[in-house]
Amino acid sequence: MLALDPESQPRSSAEQFGLELLLDLSRVLRYAGNGDIVRLRLVDGEEPVTVEACLAHRWYIERSDGAVKLPRPVLRLITSIAGAEREQCATRYDRFGRVLSEDNALVAAGKERSPVVSLAAVELRRAVADVAGRRPVRFLAPWPDGRRWAVVLSHDLDVVARWPVFTALRILELARKGDLGRIASVARAATGSFAANPVWQGVMSVLGAEREYDVKSTWFILCGTPTFATMRAGDLTYLPESAAARRIISAVGSGGHGVELHGSFETYVDAARFRAQRERLGAIAGAAPNGVRQHYLRMRPGVTQRAMAAAGFDHDSTFGFADRNGFRLGVADVLPVWSDAEKGPLKIDEIPFIWMDRALSKYRGIESPDAWIADALELAETTRTVEGVWCGIWHPNLTPALGFPGAPDAYAALVKQLAEMRPFFATTQQIVAWRRARRAARATAIGRDGTVRFHTTEPSSYALALEDAIGARSAEQPSATA
Repeated sequence: MLALDPESQPRSSAEQFGLELLLDLSRVLRYAGNGDIVRLRLVDGEEPVTVEACLAHRWYIERSDGAVKLPRPVLRLITSIAGAEREQCATRYDRFGRVLSEDNALVAAGKERSPVVSLAAVELRRAVADVAGRRPVRFLAPWPDGRRWAVVLSHDLDVVARWPVFTALRILELARKGDLGRIASVARAATGSFAANPVWQGVMSVLGAEREYDVKSTWFILCGTPTFATMRAGDLTYLPESAAARRIISAVGSGGHGVELHGSFETYVDAARFRAQRERLGAIAGAAPNGVRQHYLRMRPGVTQRAMAAAGFDHDSTFGFADRNGFRLGVADVLPVWSDAEKGPLKIDEIPFIWMDRALSKYRGIESPDAWIADALELAETTRTVEGVWCGIWHPNLTPALGFPGAPDAYAALVKQLAEMRPFFATTQQIVAWRRARRAARATAIGRDGTVRFHTTEPSSYALALEDAIGARSAEQPSATA
């Protein structure tokens, strides 16, 4: 367990945010009472610190008997990275209103493929175990059911109707690349699908692959009224109340999967439009969504999330790269959203997505589905090493008739290989609920025999559990009340 030295409190909201995030990700059980337990002391340090230097010096964490020292500049750097401070100050945007990847702090440092903040938390956890001696040490189990990491499979439903238009656009994309062989394959598949519904087949293929391994995924649904202008812009392409869209939403919901909002271009930074689309989707799905992800990832970091929170959402999953895969916030886990304007956290959590199919095929020119899956599994293994949550995006319209030969089989292979790595599979809402409960857990008492009482103030469908310094499960159970 760990307690903050009362004489070394954070001096700013940036230090406070960095400290709270680091402690949360470290899984160390915190205790506010008296007793002989490990103490965390914040100390002054030389400015500035860089990601490269922190990685090289193990985040400048110092160990002594019963105490861990952490420099304040490290906390401010953690907030800068995980809070996307550089992006929130950006003045350049692409044609979709997105911050350029080059303005991300980790991309600038060449470290976007590493969950650097999660690695700092691992280092803190090791330090606490190293200095504890005979003092009681407890860590919160990372995930339910004894699982050591988690996976969120998610799907952005961008296409429901007018599928031949999307096939034609995809053929043009392949023609620009000179991929004549793939064009021929797509043309054959499309010709054979005119009497069928390749969009529905794609949805059924995804759900079937997940059903085999009892995976519950999360689907983000567009919920505005399409016009010629929205379709031309690549925004809204289907009416959510249409029979085809309702059929998909019903299949997703009846399978126990999550249904959340895919915010259209008009939402961007507009709480009222977010709220209207949230209510509209709730009327169709039977319950208002709690989560959101922006279509085309169109958002202004911090500002868009403030509008989301004001509209009633409790989590977002937009923070990820459009043109590459990796850890945009340096975190392979759930975290609160930092507002640079307000110098504090917003009332909304973020599940950063780490991998997306089209980041490779569209932006990197990699057309091999097997290569997409290899990239996904590499980042999943990195996530597993820090016991975090890997969130990936697979578009269900990636079918042969819509321009992606081999994609459905590749997705089935991805689900199979992820399942063999034994993660905790869950929807975004389930993941957020679990992490909020774990984040709020605190020790309330230490018995003379060293047993620990603890509780959480946040509800969860899964029981929290404690582990000792070597990861062995403790028999201690959370108390019902504080």
